[in-house]
Amino acid sequence: MSKDLYSIAKKKGIKYFFISFVDFFGVMRSKLVPFQAIKDMQKNGAGFGGFSTWLDMTPADPDMFALPDPDSLIQLPWKKEVAWLASDLYMNGKPVKASPRVILRNQIKELSKKNLQMKSGVECEFFLLTEDGKSVADPKDIQSKPSYDQIALMRRFDLIKEICDCMIELGWAPYQNDHEDGNGQFEMNWDYSDSLVTADRHLFFKFMVKSLAEKHGLRATFMPKPFHNLTGNGCHSHVSVWQKKDNKFLDKKDKLGLSKLAYNFLGGILENARGLCALFNPTINSYRRINAIPTQSGATWSPNTISYTGNNRTHMIRIPDQGRFELRLMDGSANPYLMQAAIIAAGLEGINKKINPGEPLNCNMYEEFEKYPNLPKLPNTIEEAIDCLKNNKMINNAFGEDVIKSYIKLRSIELNEFNKTEKLDKSKPISDWERKNTLDC
Repeated sequence: MSKDLYSIAKKKGIKYFFISFVDFFGVMRSKLVPFQAIKDMQKNGAGFGGFSTWLDMTPADPDMFALPDPDSLIQLPWKKEVAWLASDLYMNGKPVKASPRVILRNQIKELSKKNLQMKSGVECEFFLLTEDGKSVADPKDIQSKPSYDQIALMRRFDLIKEICDCMIELGWAPYQNDHEDGNGQFEMNWDYSDSLVTADRHLFFKFMVKSLAEKHGLRATFMPKPFHNLTGNGCHSHVSVWQKKDNKFLDKKDKLGLSKLAYNFLGGILENARGLCALFNPTINSYRRINAIPTQSGATWSPNTISYTGNNRTHMIRIPDQGRFELRLMDGSANPYLMQAAIIAAGLEGINKKINPGEPLNCNMYEEFEKYPNLPKLPNTIEEAIDCLKNNKMINNAFGEDVIKSYIKLRSIELNEFNKTEKLDKSKPISDWERKNTLDC
């Protein structure tokens, strides 16, 4: 039986609910609802005009309704009178095909037909900037190799502690926080879970980090590449597939600890990687991170070739431990729901077609890529990635051709706007257009 949100509000002292959804571009959209009205909202949803968001609708379309998922409820630890709810979109009583959370639900359903469940974790990197977003907030954070810098981490202790305390209170089981490879860049890790739960938490995490950063007089950004000479913001995903309590990716007899099912799943991602880029790396700014020029620290930490390996961070897919792999392609602008849905869709094709990923490579791909001229390369621009998505049959079939056409249409509008005045040059500083349109992703 569904949880009664009104009763929960009365019991927990919740005065307002954010009924929230994301559009194609991963922008969080919400209505703030007083708890006295939540009974009707739980039954019928909160109404929105779809044309006002990036969902390829017109002013003539009827209202769409965000139907909150009671299981997603999060009471804001830093403002307990407010709670947040992830929602699925409906129009005329039917699910909106272009609703990112609906798309993920559909892929979860497809995987469940094989009695399988994907579990995942995400590593969300972010920068802490000045309030105007133009520079790193900490003027003392200037090391050329700032990874794990304890002093720089300590200077941001109050904020990092507050975020981590929130995750502990929410039961996410956070386990480490660190200063990353870029000046002013941080990462905070919490435990893996079911892919829908992870997507909801991923979305809320970005909201929480931005909100608490503002509280501390700072600005947080998950923008793929805020500074051309610093490492970009990745959003690596750790993936495993389960059958109840049995990790079906685990094979202790294999040299890397993966089962045949895992290799097939991984093979599906490799096979479709170029098409997936338009979803995993969806912005113009994303392609400053992919195939990037060397950074101040000496390495970009992002992939340039479609390859996999063992415990080696220079490849697109890394197998750091038995029973799982890490997909290092995605960046901070990826839509949390489309990202997880695309992983499942590609993995399912790998399973269904028994795609063999070939042997892993153990080279330093950053230095030895010229030795492997036949390996496919990742797209170099968003234009190239969009073309790959357009021609990818697997993604079109999984998400629906109309959905992909709408997604491409909206991304092309953004691209055309950029091309009127700008041209992407990875060796030059970030343009004002990129900063304005991507800083808050």
